[in-house]
Amino acid sequence: MKVYVDADACPVKDTIISIAAEYELPVVIVKSFAHFSPNDEQPGVKTIYVDTGAEAADYRIMKLTERGDMIITQDYGLASLGLAKGCSVLHHKGFAYTNDNIDQLLQTRYLSAMARKSGKRTKGPKAFSSEDEQKFIRLFRKTIEETI
Repeated sequence: MKVYVDADACPVKDTIISIAAEYELPVVIVKSFAHFSPNDEQPGVKTIYVDTGAEAADYRIMKLTERGDMIITQDYGLASLGLAKGCSVLHHKGFAYTNDNIDQLLQTRYLSAMARKSGKRTKGPKAFSSEDEQKFIRLFRKTIEETI
């Protein structure tokens, strides 16, 4: 199993890398060239840079993943594709995407987009908290232990 991280806006990259190292799992960080850093190289971590296009990281992750891999993303579309491919998919706020919840999440995203398109204001996501990080850590460890 490999852990793929949709990394441009992921606040738990360091946590993922640290925990994955404990289990000797390889981590693949996928992010746009706009977020390039010469300090990205770390043992056990491969960083892949993609163009700055809207779904470039998503497409690359889907090209690389295999059944049984894990994807960390906040993108519902990528999550849906990952589930269909047989991957475990987690959100950095500490919940797992499942075949039971993905349709509702996609529907909510669609309705919010339509509301914004018609001029209505919608609430953005709540700020990432230390409680969210703790939920993620528990879920990430549990998912790894159930998978390996």
